[in-house]
Amino acid sequence: MKIDAGKYNIIIERGAISKIGEYAASAVNPSGCVIVSDDNVHPIYGETVRCSLTDAGFDVRANFVFPHGEESKNLATLEALLNHLSAEGLTRTDCVFALGGGVTGDMTGFAAAVYLRGIKFVQIPTSLLAAVDSSVGGKTAVDLAVGKNLVGAFHMPSLVVCDPDVLDTLPPEYFSDGMAEVIKMGFIGNPDLIELLSGDISDKIDRVIAACVKDKADIVARDTYDKGERQKLNLGHTVGHAMEALSEYKIHHGSAVASGMHVIAKAAAVRGTCPADTVEKLDKLLEKYGLDPYIYERFSAEDMYSSALHDKKMRGNTITVVIPVETGRSELFTYQADELLQIIKDGAVR
Repeated sequence: MKIDAGKYNIIIERGAISKIGEYAASAVNPSGCVIVSDDNVHPIYGETVRCSLTDAGFDVRANFVFPHGEESKNLATLEALLNHLSAEGLTRTDCVFALGGGVTGDMTGFAAAVYLRGIKFVQIPTSLLAAVDSSVGGKTAVDLAVGKNLVGAFHMPSLVVCDPDVLDTLPPEYFSDGMAEVIKMGFIGNPDLIELLSGDISDKIDRVIAACVKDKADIVARDTYDKGERQKLNLGHTVGHAMEALSEYKIHHGSAVASGMHVIAKAAAVRGTCPADTVEKLDKLLEKYGLDPYIYERFSAEDMYSSALHDKKMRGNTITVVIPVETGRSELFTYQADELLQIIKDGAVR
């Protein structure tokens, strides 16, 4: 399946990871390249990707492999990657391949955005979260000590190749993380996806990925630089990112976003802008896919609020929050920053 994302294509196909070279050669001229991956993913798929690229005429230089985990998504690893690209002699006509999950894709994309003021890169997502969300849309970033994704750039990939077969190697908790982003897409504006998720999706994961990717690509096409509608993709993320930071990233992104969605939906129900049954449907889906709506209970509302003030969605003294208004539809609401504390308190109750 090929989805047109405007400036690039997204390919969703079983077995596609062994055809990376063929697909990449149609999107970027075979040239010098570096494969960027972490130490979990590279031993499994690195050689397959290297051989495919070599067979297609790419000059594959030394790989850049970094320790897995959000802890590596920082300026120090970014600097090491940029120095590696330079040492391997990559020029403006060369490219990089991001082989891995969201951390790999975000960091590789940012390196591609700033190295030589911009070179091409290809996303090869190997996690469900990356496949349905972070590999699409051109947002790239690394974290700072005070918050997530605070240094980055918009830089579109030249191609995204998603092979659903690679998801078979994911530990259950990583699959659940990805399902948080899938559920998010349903509650943003796709009630049909919510209905699909309510049933058995064991043989429908390709369909689930395609639905999420198409919805996100359409939103990004209408609002590339995150000035309006694209902000809806942050449902649950303001509070979720706060929980991630407070846990020193021991809580995975999807798990934090899941609980963040619950807090915001519950607050909206308390304030009368969201039906109570929407919260119930959200929690039922989260729990079905192994996600805990109540992770927020590990932190005080005050601490989550203080952390959320570093969120990149702050605009002066205001913050835009995505609020579910019914099952399958969310809207953007702008609040004074100090109102966010009461919103979190309203949502952080059983």
